[in-house]
Amino acid sequence: MTPKRARWRRQLIVMVKEPRPGRVKTRLAADIGPIAAAHWFRREARALLRRLDDPRWSLTLAVSPDAEGCASRIWPAHLPRVPQGPGDLGQRMARLLRSAPAGPVLIVGADIPALSPPHIARAFALLGRAPAILGPASDGGYWGIGLSRTSTPPSGLLQNVRWSTEHALADTQPTLPHPVALADTLDDIDTAADLHLLWAKNIPAGGMPNRSAK
Repeated sequence: MTPKRARWRRQLIVMVKEPRPGRVKTRLAADIGPIAAAHWFRREARALLRRLDDPRWSLTLAVSPDAEGCASRIWPAHLPRVPQGPGDLGQRMARLLRSAPAGPVLIVGADIPALSPPHIARAFALLGRAPAILGPASDGGYWGIGLSRTSTPPSGLLQNVRWSTEHALADTQPTLPHPVALADTLDDIDTAADLHLLWAKNIPAGGMPNRSAK
């Protein structure tokens, strides 16, 4: 008989917000303006979804605001959507992790321009050997969080985390099942300085490194 675990489907959840000026990327908006920031997020998020729509896992959107996001025409119509619901980032992610179907689940943000299917595949491979993973960012935060879902997530999952600070990853680790594996280090975009660093690395706003680069 095939073990039950072999039938589990990998679940990839991408958290997205409606790209309305003033609603998304507020720190970036403070540098480049709310319209430009919303335009950047919409373009980047749509490019990311195209890249990560892969048959090796089930791709679901966790949308915000709940009603508007579920009805939105901005996101690909064929992708299933679930509401993020109320609460801070930790409460919303914990709810998504607990409510996902049995088996490995990975949550990522929509503002990581270098994120690609190989990064996702490596993260899921780590979840085959560890109960939890984090995808670190160089600023002390993280771009992804995953659980193998072989047991019930702990009651203190993602509590008392100092979000949007250099302490986010360190604060998150004690709330997860151990040991916690670390995936590739990637960076999200929060400020204009992050965008300039992105361009310095020759990674366009909507995708992977420029193939024409020397």
